[in-house]
Amino acid sequence: MPAKAVSATTEDAAMAAEDAAKLKADIQKAVADAVKRVEAAAQQSLEQVRAQSRVYADAAGEQLDEAARVASEQIRARPLAATGAALGVGVLIGLLLAARR
Repeated sequence: MPAKAVSATTEDAAMAAEDAAKLKADIQKAVADAVKRVEAAAQQSLEQVRAQSRVYADAAGEQLDEAARVASEQIRARPLAATGAALGVGVLIGLLLAARR
């Protein structure tokens, strides 16, 4: 093969290697950018879920406090009825547990 052809082939190979290196760097940069965007989106979603769960937890706590207050008022207003209801629930649970045997 003539020297010119070998020189041209070597130059072409060098250019191809350089292009491949540039392509690899571009791909790595694109992947890194995509990972950053995904991480940011995941972080934002996590913060939204945390905020919403706080709202739900606060609402549930308020409802539980209200239910406890109402139950306490009803027990104070009708102590005999509350005692009878508790006794009835206890007997019912006892019968259910005894039926399992």
